[in-house]
Amino acid sequence: MSEETIIENRTFDEIEPGETASLTRTLTERDIQLFALVSGDVNPAHLDADYAATDLFRRVIAHGMWGGGLISAVLGTELPGPGAIYLSQSLRFTRPVGLGDTITASVTVVEKRPEHGVVLFDCRCVNQAGEDVITGQAEVRAPTQKVRRPRTALPEVHLRDHDGYRRLMELTTNGGAEPTAVAHPCSSAALLAAIEAAEAGLIEPILVGPEARIRTIAEEAGKDISGFRLVAADHSHDAAAKAVALVRSGEARLLMKGSLHTDELMGAVVPSATGLRTERRISHAYLMDVPDHPTPLIITDAAINIAPTLDEKADIIRNAIDLAHVIGIEEPKVAILAAVETVNPDMQSTLDAAALCKMADRGQISGGLLDGPLAFDNAISEAAAKEKGIVSPVAGKAEILVVPNLEAGNMLAKQLTFLGDADAAGIVLGARVPIILTSRADSLRTRLASCAVAVLLARAATKAAPGVAKAAQS
Repeated sequence: MSEETIIENRTFDEIEPGETASLTRTLTERDIQLFALVSGDVNPAHLDADYAATDLFRRVIAHGMWGGGLISAVLGTELPGPGAIYLSQSLRFTRPVGLGDTITASVTVVEKRPEHGVVLFDCRCVNQAGEDVITGQAEVRAPTQKVRRPRTALPEVHLRDHDGYRRLMELTTNGGAEPTAVAHPCSSAALLAAIEAAEAGLIEPILVGPEARIRTIAEEAGKDISGFRLVAADHSHDAAAKAVALVRSGEARLLMKGSLHTDELMGAVVPSATGLRTERRISHAYLMDVPDHPTPLIITDAAINIAPTLDEKADIIRNAIDLAHVIGIEEPKVAILAAVETVNPDMQSTLDAAALCKMADRGQISGGLLDGPLAFDNAISEAAAKEKGIVSPVAGKAEILVVPNLEAGNMLAKQLTFLGDADAAGIVLGARVPIILTSRADSLRTRLASCAVAVLLARAATKAAPGVAKAAQS
């Protein structure tokens, strides 16, 4: 076992005046977040860059006790080390510590008190410029027994900050709320989803459903809906039909699912004569915010097309590429998933993947980089792709994951959500207007993200040239 993996103390008898020990750390945003999480100190001077820019130091700074914690770490692990008992500590904070500052914490023995086995230490933290940021003294009862043992391995900690959804919300700030037909918001969760999106300035809800029931739910939830338009409907099927009619008439620019089943809503959307179909195949996409993954992941189709054909998969990809463009990905990398990364005549998903890639080569699918078949690991992990010898601009860097069928997509999205702590904002694409799908299990953040995606799509369709807008608006 190497010396780096061993922790060893200094006993009272071994310690000499003038002896010193130190450690060095560079402050990161993650350090600040972890300290705030453990301590509960959420002072915006440490966590909110906009606020910090107006505060005394004009930048995000560390909690003062973060530096104090470095001193504690030296005393507990280096000098004296294991067995030491902290008795007192004085600290004077002389300069702020900002992101990127490299701090060296050191302790120096100034006095030994044999009658109590106590050692007095001078403590100091200096930054990369050699300037003091913390000074003080510590009293420690030193150990009398020698300790030498393996260092404890620390667990990995994953922070869920969902920067992707925050950036998504920021993209919607320029522009007003979009009139949105909300079909059958007859549960507390469904009604609150619409109200919260309205309060966030994303949508202007038109509530379609049994009026008395909607008002009762709002009253029970303590919400005022007097400012919203209500369109009476007898039941969920009627609400779906009337919500779609509001879109067809131009009174609403978005459609939002309430507490009715998805197939009920889509039943009103798909008829050619009365629905919202275009020349594109309608498809569903999850915009996934996965902790520790560097980019958003679009998973499609996980809710509409059960076993899509080759032509339907082509439209599913086109819809997903359009979505990627709207959220700021100029040339999305599209991985067409299968169980393996080679073409196998006995596996239809691999044949479809190869055909779709050739269609892209011929310009039948544009706006993104396609590759497939790719197994899931090869699509998102550069290390896995390298191990398999896959040379591709998509492998390991995919931003759109095209699944072979609905079951695969649904399971993949839910695994990421329930085992990987991901958030999944759902949207239906390829209709005249974006269709917002939310779930009772969605967090407020996810519900707002779904609405934000729909708002961005609607605005993009309005700005697009007529030829481009045709597929989105028909």
